[in-house]
Amino acid sequence: MEMEESLKPLSMESREHKGALPTKAIKVKTVNRETIIIQLTMLVLIAATIYGFLTFDYKDVVIGEAILKSLESMKTVLLEPHLQHVGFGEAIYQVFVTMGLGFLTTLFGAVIALFLGLLAARNLSTQLASTLIRGVVAFIRAVPTVLWVLIFSVAAGLGSVAAVIGMTFHSVGYLIKAYSEAFEELDEGVIEALRASGANWWQIVFQAVLPSCATYLISWTFLRFEINFSVAVAMGAAAGAGGIGYDMFMASGFYYDMREVGAITYFILAIAILLEMFALRIKRNMKTH
Repeated sequence: MEMEESLKPLSMESREHKGALPTKAIKVKTVNRETIIIQLTMLVLIAATIYGFLTFDYKDVVIGEAILKSLESMKTVLLEPHLQHVGFGEAIYQVFVTMGLGFLTTLFGAVIALFLGLLAARNLSTQLASTLIRGVVAFIRAVPTVLWVLIFSVAAGLGSVAAVIGMTFHSVGYLIKAYSEAFEELDEGVIEALRASGANWWQIVFQAVLPSCATYLISWTFLRFEINFSVAVAMGAAAGAGGIGYDMFMASGFYYDMREVGAITYFILAIAILLEMFALRIKRNMKTH
């Protein structure tokens, strides 16, 4: 009897415990110093932007009319494309000139970046070489492509030569970072196994590193090719490199022909879509093989 009475409170407590609602852990979002600094910075930037719009000297420009005129210009560019000062065949030729600029800069940049990317990868090179190359590459990427082109135009003059050198310089900095990070994703056990079997550095690169990272290398290279194609369009106007960018500059800044700007824009858009389809096809074929 005493044992039964002693067990009753326990059973009642266990039933009450089972019937109790489960408690949920409440996550409290802590506010640290970094979060406060970011929020204050965003508020200052928003306030400065609003103040700038309110105090900007618009001269005789009426904002409402300017917006309507801009929308009318966009309608002309997108819905009324027409070639007038440049023929269809000439436009196709200039597009291929621009593609040639992008292809050359990508090819030169990929070849140089492939070797330097191997030296920049921490699992394939020394700490000193990796740190040195990464520091130089970070400086190269910090400078815009247009500025590199203008720097080299001092020696080579404005034109396609300065554009190719400047774009290649920036492409090397971009691809070294992309390639080296792809190389560092390789399983360290594979490299150690090849080293233990007596393989030298070149054998490790050609037997393990490049075959394993081929898909990533092609993806990054095609991405940079698309970027270089877009940059080559801008360099055609800014640096006198020729191509379809120069024709767009003449149509917009000299002839003030928005319809021709629209036609050239559609040419560039079509080439960009074809490049993307070609890149996807190559990556799909590599995965199947």
